[in-house]
Amino acid sequence: MRHFPVLRAGKAYRSAARHQVRHFVTGEILGEMSMANAGLIARDLRDAPRWAATLGEMSIRELSSIFDRAAVLFEEEALAIGDWEQSFSDYLHNLSATTGMPMSLCRKNAQKVVIAMKEIVPTLKGLMRGLEPEILDKSAVETEQGFLSFRRESTSLGAILPSNSPGVHSLWLPAIALKTPVVLKPGRQEPWSPHRIAAALLAAGLPEQAISLYPTDHNGAREILLGCGRSMLFGDERTVAPWKFDHRVQIHGPGWSKWLIGEDLVDRFSDYLNVMVSSICENSGRSCLNVSSVWVPRRGREVAESLAERMAGIHALPLDHPKAALSAFAQPQIAHAISAMVDNLLQTPGAVDLTAKHRPNGRVAEVDGAAFLLPTLIWCERSDHPLMQMEFLFPFAAVAEVPSDLVVDEMQETLVLTALTQDETLINKLMNAPHIDRLNIGAIPTFHIRRDQPHEGNLFEFIYRQRAFQVAGLEA
Repeated sequence: MRHFPVLRAGKAYRSAARHQVRHFVTGEILGEMSMANAGLIARDLRDAPRWAATLGEMSIRELSSIFDRAAVLFEEEALAIGDWEQSFSDYLHNLSATTGMPMSLCRKNAQKVVIAMKEIVPTLKGLMRGLEPEILDKSAVETEQGFLSFRRESTSLGAILPSNSPGVHSLWLPAIALKTPVVLKPGRQEPWSPHRIAAALLAAGLPEQAISLYPTDHNGAREILLGCGRSMLFGDERTVAPWKFDHRVQIHGPGWSKWLIGEDLVDRFSDYLNVMVSSICENSGRSCLNVSSVWVPRRGREVAESLAERMAGIHALPLDHPKAALSAFAQPQIAHAISAMVDNLLQTPGAVDLTAKHRPNGRVAEVDGAAFLLPTLIWCERSDHPLMQMEFLFPFAAVAEVPSDLVVDEMQETLVLTALTQDETLINKLMNAPHIDRLNIGAIPTFHIRRDQPHEGNLFEFIYRQRAFQVAGLEA
């Protein structure tokens, strides 16, 4: 039996309470996780200042070398997970077997982790607004403008991790390079990625105190969020809502990412259909970066029909098929519940599922015993239709017409907006809109991330704060 231990400051610990990790179709037990209770986590977190002190003694150069070695180990070597070894191939197959992701997407997401490790220094420079990361090796650095000094806001970074996409693990990795220990709660269906990342980093020379893994329940997750001075929380709107205004918690929930086409380029919409479809469907629609609504000033029905035709060409395939692009749902009842929710919202007048005519057997498809949701494109006659504000864990988007002079005001919270326009007035409105986080001008996929720019909050500024620091001579 493959056993995933609790990692208490890097040291393996077996608990009496266990959670079985099963193949989502056959029910075969593929492993079991030791479970940590809230009391154990609280007790361990008392040592966080000592963990941070150990990591703080390492230089940025040493840490970047560890990340370079870990990237190779993660992708190429068999690694020890507790008392058993895992090859990269085993990792991918088991990841697919418990999450429902096709092998093609498992490989792509694993590559995101590898790239995050290899490009850790450019990532740090981006997070630090162009400063050299080595500045963290010293208490203060003298510059032409005076002394520059940073103080740590927390001795640890907690992260409540999801099970739907391994690529998200690239988001907490820079914390370690920023000399901050991480305290992770793995997803119940996806212990494979955080454990393999931890194994690679430890094998590459990372101090044990830098990483802790606590498979746990709701109370344990709450203890991580309360006990770590800074934390990341991944989840749906209901999960993240209680923590939305807690400055200690960086929220990674629904993105409501969007595409906008301006009046000046809407007649050329067909030139951009491929990048629009990829923004909706990349990673099987399971990311906050995926587009959930498209806003155009006119020709909306034509845009919607064209997108629907393209999206309908994406079919459910076996998970080991090289062209598989859709993830199955580990719990089939969730796929049926989501489909029923969409159908219920379609009862509100003014919306039609344009992909329905391309799939005579319905939105839920079954292949090899696995349940899939097929890509869905909705045409809405007005922008305030509820389906224009929905986001789901499969390729889904709605299209509506809104005049260009009103569209910025009508948009609600948006993680990423790709705006296809050269209208300077519209671009200036978008630049000044407080509800738009990331902005792309031009045909840039919403899922395109640059390592030198922060994603959904700046992790460096989340963990560190610049302090006022002055030095004067002691002469009387």
